[in-house]
Amino acid sequence: MSISHLFLWITAAIWGFAFVAQNIGMEELGPYGFNAARFTLATLAMLPLAIIFDRKSTIDLAVSLKAGLSGGVILFIGSTLQQVGIQYTSTANAGFITAIYMLIVPLMGLFLKHRIERKVWFGIAFTVVGFYLLTVGPNLTVHKGDSLMLVGAFFWASHVLVVNHFVNRVPVITFSVIQLMVVAALSWGVALSIEEVSWSAIEVSWLPIAYTGIASSAIAYSLQMLGQKGVSPSIAALILSTEAVFAALGGWIFLSEELTARAIFACTLIFAGMIISQWPQSKKTLSVTA
Repeated sequence: MSISHLFLWITAAIWGFAFVAQNIGMEELGPYGFNAARFTLATLAMLPLAIIFDRKSTIDLAVSLKAGLSGGVILFIGSTLQQVGIQYTSTANAGFITAIYMLIVPLMGLFLKHRIERKVWFGIAFTVVGFYLLTVGPNLTVHKGDSLMLVGAFFWASHVLVVNHFVNRVPVITFSVIQLMVVAALSWGVALSIEEVSWSAIEVSWLPIAYTGIASSAIAYSLQMLGQKGVSPSIAALILSTEAVFAALGGWIFLSEELTARAIFACTLIFAGMIISQWPQSKKTLSVTA
């Protein structure tokens, strides 16, 4: 295993365990208050990276603001749906359903006249069956949390497409900082309007806020960039897809969550779908890791 592979495995683990931190973080804070604190800290954590990596880049302020605002609004909706939804479902469900965005991206690509390869269709088939077994109950009912996670997955996929659109037009980290600022501002606006946010609650929740704000943003983002320099996009996607597995593992270790045999089989199908769809090949494919 190369150092690049190791960086990507660490990134996947950080992102997976972040679902646990998001769950614990709402013991004292509401979903909007937690996201407000989290993304404020994430913005501050990413600023030094922007100074270090983008200081020599030519920045088109108008395009950067457009990119940041577009990405930020979509990221706000996706993160809100995820944070609200995680209150009503397990960490494993949250991780695996969120990861479905990797297969939604090529489906959305159809509207941009991108071709979907046969392996992706196979992956989608596995994932649809897995999602059904994981979430659909008697009378074709779906739990509220799982529904929110699925809707959120469409926004994560939309965010990938927005990033793909702007990634070569603006400095990447500057783009990230602007969109994080947008998410923080929108989250604060809603939190202060409908939730009771106190400094004491933020102090009590400092560890999950720090983990999601620093580890899963600045640290993981840096490791991802370093890792993807030495690994092909398809291999990187395969490794990063294990984020869902780490989410389930984290829920089991820290939250004492247990999966039924049916849920384990369902998660296995979803994971298999992601693996099949991202399996390396010689032809150029649409990357979902940008």
